[in-house]
Amino acid sequence: MNSNRRHFLKLGSLAATAWGFPKAISAATTPPHVLVIGGGFGGATVAKYLKMWGGNIDVTLVDRAASHYACILSNLVVTGALSMDRIKLKYDSLRSKRGVNVVQGEALAVDPSAKEVTVKVNGTSYAYSYDKLVLAPGIEFIAPPGNYNDQLTPHAWKAGPQTLLLKNQLSSMTKGQTFVMTIPKAPYRCPPGPYERACSVADYLLRKKSGARIVVLDANASIQAEPVNFGNAFNGVYKDVLTYVPNASITEVDSQARSITTSAGKFAGAVLNIIPNQRAGQIITTAGLANDLTGRWSTVDPLSYASTAQPDIHILGDSQATGQPKSGHMANSQAKVCADAIIRAFNGEQPDPNPVTSSACYSPITSKTAAWLTASFQYDPATKTMKRVDASFAEAPKPSGDALEEMYKWANNIFADSFA
Repeated sequence: MNSNRRHFLKLGSLAATAWGFPKAISAATTPPHVLVIGGGFGGATVAKYLKMWGGNIDVTLVDRAASHYACILSNLVVTGALSMDRIKLKYDSLRSKRGVNVVQGEALAVDPSAKEVTVKVNGTSYAYSYDKLVLAPGIEFIAPPGNYNDQLTPHAWKAGPQTLLLKNQLSSMTKGQTFVMTIPKAPYRCPPGPYERACSVADYLLRKKSGARIVVLDANASIQAEPVNFGNAFNGVYKDVLTYVPNASITEVDSQARSITTSAGKFAGAVLNIIPNQRAGQIITTAGLANDLTGRWSTVDPLSYASTAQPDIHILGDSQATGQPKSGHMANSQAKVCADAIIRAFNGEQPDPNPVTSSACYSPITSKTAAWLTASFQYDPATKTMKRVDASFAEAPKPSGDALEEMYKWANNIFADSFA
């Protein structure tokens, strides 16, 4: 194993070991209550680590669903290489092993002055109070112009029913048909994810659907992550089945006809996989916390992930606007910084002044190979931002079978670190 890959495999634990652990809350005090909205990688991880590190803290985790379907590995569910059960992550261990109160419900509104969140559970609305609130709701989509219907032209960018819908459409393709997919303008969830999907689908078409093609319409000027490996794949093994079109912004969608008009022309296919532009989760917008210059994301203090608008509300993962990648691994990493800062605040202490976060991922390139990408981020006190550590930024020199095996181990580690 080369030094870059050894460094890569260690990144998952960097955020947990880069500073001393916080002092636990004394059992003699009244337990403070942390309410967490959203049970993905950010929400599940912060709930788990608040209980592990915090001692006498009550933690409630609220999510719409009874379990979480990971976007990690979900492109392999689309192609039938994996089952949905492989990416289904339950909250059982958070309840039984960590002592988190898990509630299946929908957060409707935040009242910062009363420190309450209105949550609908089984059709009835309740007011959940908090001392600290963590919002980790993921993303919402900005519907493209035209006659857009995600049941006809699925995004599959939130894993679950949409994943199966796209899987069924792909498997129903016949020889010679075309799969058209779009890539949204950055920033969006999981920078390498769309290119990974393009490779996975192209590989499937080569093996299963003779003469079928995939057209990739990218709203960006170039490949946004792992440009060497994805570029080589597009121009190499997939050159006869894949057409990559940059600078292709959507101007109109007709989901019924499965056609799309872009700045690069009009396209149609048997399958039209529209991945729309994205913004912070709905509860962020409803609470007035989408306060970056675009009005789509939340600005936060990266020492604690506290909202710049409401310091007792912390925002993790895809919804924040720190410039760090929007990914499951990054949400997991940010959650540990946030948990540490919240525990320190309850003890009357300042957050750690030098947090480190990390983002890493593996991407299947063919059915037998994968590549990887990694980067770490360090807090810069001069700019009060997270700066990428250039020495940590790397992609695999080439795809390999070893990396494909490591991909499953990496996914298992993140799944366990967040949900077990």
